[in-house]
Amino acid sequence: MEQMPYWIVVVDDEELSLKNTKNMLGEENMRVSCMRSGKDLLKFIEKNTKTPDLILLDIMMPDMNGFDTFSALRELEDHEGKPHIPVIFLTGENDNASEKQGLELGASDYVRKPFNKEVIVKRIENIIKNSKTIENLTEEAMFDMLTGFLNKSRGTERISKLCNRKTGALMIMDLDNFKLVNDLFGHDMGDKILVAFSDIIRNNIRETDTISRIGGDEFMAFYEDITEESAIASITLRLNSQLQDASARLMGDDHGIPLGISIGVVMIPGQGRDYDELFAKADSALYIVKQNGKHGYSLYDQSEDGSGAPDITPEQKLERIMKIIRERNDLDGALMLGSNSFALIYRFVMRFYKRYGGSAALVLFSLDYDGEVNNLNLLETCSSFSNILQKNLRSSDIIMQSGSSDFFVMLTEQTRSEAESATDRIMQEWEETDHKEDVKVGYVIKYIDHIGESME
Repeated sequence: MEQMPYWIVVVDDEELSLKNTKNMLGEENMRVSCMRSGKDLLKFIEKNTKTPDLILLDIMMPDMNGFDTFSALRELEDHEGKPHIPVIFLTGENDNASEKQGLELGASDYVRKPFNKEVIVKRIENIIKNSKTIENLTEEAMFDMLTGFLNKSRGTERISKLCNRKTGALMIMDLDNFKLVNDLFGHDMGDKILVAFSDIIRNNIRETDTISRIGGDEFMAFYEDITEESAIASITLRLNSQLQDASARLMGDDHGIPLGISIGVVMIPGQGRDYDELFAKADSALYIVKQNGKHGYSLYDQSEDGSGAPDITPEQKLERIMKIIRERNDLDGALMLGSNSFALIYRFVMRFYKRYGGSAALVLFSLDYDGEVNNLNLLETCSSFSNILQKNLRSSDIIMQSGSSDFFVMLTEQTRSEAESATDRIMQEWEETDHKEDVKVGYVIKYIDHIGESME
């Protein structure tokens, strides 16, 4: 069956007029829906997610005339965040004053009954084509070209309206460690990651949800009718899992960048309805995620100010913190860290050296596997080499595993001869393991002096 090009709604209290108009437009392959009153039209528009292309609206109707219906329609569309549907007023009266009133209200045209078929069809086609052109130009100004989501300006406008009248969750989403993608793989790859993440979000939202890109790697979302934390936890888990799969597909399994998504969440209307206040609260919740490991979510909670905690003295607080730190650092040997923690300590040490003096050696150990290796052997080999590193280095040294075959080591306060002696011990012990035949270990070393320059 051929698809009808236009969908027209006709509103008229006269049954014969409705029937004639429907038959006339139907002959032109238009889909026609008929309403008997302004109230029927408003109910119809409110309950339908799809909107008609144009409305033919009679002026002279009982209870609610065409002008009142038009004003109520525009108010409804604005309230729901829907685009304005073009309207042609219909009338059997020859009244210039009413024509002027209709056009001043914002109607697209004004037609007197009985109308000529060719004339009304041509006017409908012209108005819809013009409306579509304006709609396309408006969309270009509304949407972010890379991701297809609303841009910051339009997203803020729409989501602020949703916050004012809907129940749900406002979320600020931020990609973790995205800068490393641009730095290590280039901006083209960065764009590919953003597009992939956009597709992931798109697959995890409904028609009633709204997404906006508000920064380079930052997004804002309004999930309508989400009121349970379990739903937020589920969304966060899916987004992180699917982003990791996508990044491995695009950059390879060993890309080594801890990409993920952190989400700050505020519930509406529980935490209010003012958009600016809600955004600040969601942003505050996002900061908590970023400071506590990333790759997760945090719900804004006003009790986070600690008002319910028992009073303790500053001395007691200090002693408590020191005790926790001591308990968490009771291991011997070098410190094995994840990439985020390693980067923080590395930057701190380098700043310290530049200010107060010091030296370090940076060593990259690479494991070269001879032939294919399964996951179990890979895990066993990496664990064995990691143990050798920790045992032969000092507690002031730090280690990071990068991917499945590289280990990056920072030897603090070591001379060239001391660093070479440490690497020799590591290589000698590796040669005594059962893995030496299948896995060869190579390394490169760089020395840093107290002002952070290479010591060649």
